[in-house]
Amino acid sequence: MYDAEKLARTTEAKLERYFFRRLERLGPVRRFVAGWLLLVLLLCACLVGQIRALNSQFLSLTPTAGGIYTEGIQGDFTNSNPLYATSQVDESVSKLLYAGLFKYDDNNHLVGDLASGYDVDASGKVYTVHLRSGLTWHDGKPLTADDVVFTYKMIQNPDALSVLNQSWQGITVAKVNRYTVTFTLPNVLGSFPYNMTNGIIPEHILKGIDPSELRSNNFNTTQPVGAGPFMWKAIEVTGDTPETRQAQIALEAFAGYHDGRPKLTTFVIHAFHDSNQMALSFKNQELTGASFPDTSDELIAQPGVRANSFLLSAANMVFFNTASPVLSDAAVRKALVEGVNVTSIIDSLNYVTRPVREPFLMGGQVGYDPAYAQPGYDPNAAAAQLDAAGWKLNDQGVRIKNGIPLSFNLYAQDMSESKLVTRQLVSAWRALGVRAEIKLESSDDLQRTISAQSGTGQSRQYDALLYGISIGVDPDVFVYWHSSQNDVRSSGLNFSVYKNKTADTALEAGRTRIKPDLRAVKYKPFLQAWQQDVPALGLYQPHYLYLTHGRIYGLNEHTLNSPIDRYNNVAQWQIRETEATNK
Repeated sequence: MYDAEKLARTTEAKLERYFFRRLERLGPVRRFVAGWLLLVLLLCACLVGQIRALNSQFLSLTPTAGGIYTEGIQGDFTNSNPLYATSQVDESVSKLLYAGLFKYDDNNHLVGDLASGYDVDASGKVYTVHLRSGLTWHDGKPLTADDVVFTYKMIQNPDALSVLNQSWQGITVAKVNRYTVTFTLPNVLGSFPYNMTNGIIPEHILKGIDPSELRSNNFNTTQPVGAGPFMWKAIEVTGDTPETRQAQIALEAFAGYHDGRPKLTTFVIHAFHDSNQMALSFKNQELTGASFPDTSDELIAQPGVRANSFLLSAANMVFFNTASPVLSDAAVRKALVEGVNVTSIIDSLNYVTRPVREPFLMGGQVGYDPAYAQPGYDPNAAAAQLDAAGWKLNDQGVRIKNGIPLSFNLYAQDMSESKLVTRQLVSAWRALGVRAEIKLESSDDLQRTISAQSGTGQSRQYDALLYGISIGVDPDVFVYWHSSQNDVRSSGLNFSVYKNKTADTALEAGRTRIKPDLRAVKYKPFLQAWQQDVPALGLYQPHYLYLTHGRIYGLNEHTLNSPIDRYNNVAQWQIRETEATNK
């Protein structure tokens, strides 16, 4: 019993000495340990940060070759042959498969593609084009001057029904040697070099086909052979009805492309008949990029979506039908121009652009002269102009002359941007006492309206037309303003039905000069006549919006002559990234 009590006291004393008394020191010890742990953690964090900083200094994400690029386009695939391709889908496939003699670079300058360059003789009528050596078709056969001559002679053949036929009439194409071709023009044409950008087709495959059967040949849809950056691989068509039809055209990189093998392994054009299906596919990230005819803010706002905006060398204008009774008076047209605040319209757009103030584009285009710009915004002057022309305001705020109200229809394509612009135009004109009725139509219906005569015998069915015209680098706007081009029966593009002999002479003189300074001088009478006659209201240069999921290396925003020119450097596009050491 004694031993047990002694053991208990001893144990209690040791617990008191070695445990309970030391508990009093636990707080300081815990703080000491915690301090060291925090210091260790800070050191680790600094080490990680230092490593990351060093990695960012010595390593970075860089593009690398490879990958499949899938692009969505609304429309149907019908023909890849550059002699016939007109729709967005057909033009896209054709541009990727075929190469032309020339193309445009990122500065929108004309540069050699299959050709290394050209010379023009002293007369200005004979162009000598020099091909690059060692060119090959996708099937390995050599591409020579024979193919170039064959292409343009086929275009000129009326039986071939090429959409390019009219542009090549009267031009003699001849082979000089294996790598040289001459083009002899009937008259000097300053814009001629810009006509040599269409794709070249292979003679060794197509020479035995009757020209009248070329358009429907299987070569165009299932067996095309070109010399462009990509070559044909396969096509898959799905959908039981036209509304649900989709086509996927797979193209693979051409190792023998003269500008080097494309960085992308495969390029797929996914054609959608229905735009809603394309939008859903884009949202689901089944498409790398997409070209939407009317892009919604919802698509642009998606995480990771990049909106690539390309300024077009084109002009959006309101074309006044000068053959329309109500718009036949230049004083009325001038008042309609003065009554619109173009700057306000441009500010309402969701992209930055340039105003259009005359037939030529500002920013360095040959012939552009600010002295011949259209009248500026001046609503008071516009009202006075209408008063002087006999159009008086009635009690309802509408201008009347000889019992006839000043009203007309304004046609435009049914798109969000057109709706925005037409609303502002109509509002501005209403403030002057002018009534304009907006008529929005689908693209196909609008084309029918443009190309049809009215039942009253008036040339064109519209009074006014909000429309965009492609101008390009060269200032040859003959097709839009020369009086010979206002006949709808011959598909004339003079949308204002503009007629002025002085303008006609100047347009003819300007296009038949090669030297830029001389061309600018020859165009001045045309600009002066256009300024006085006011056949149209210039608005702004449109843009082309191309959506992608993330950044596409090589796809750089710059001025395009047409949306299809986005492919001019497609061989350099890259979508893959890898870590690389910085040097």
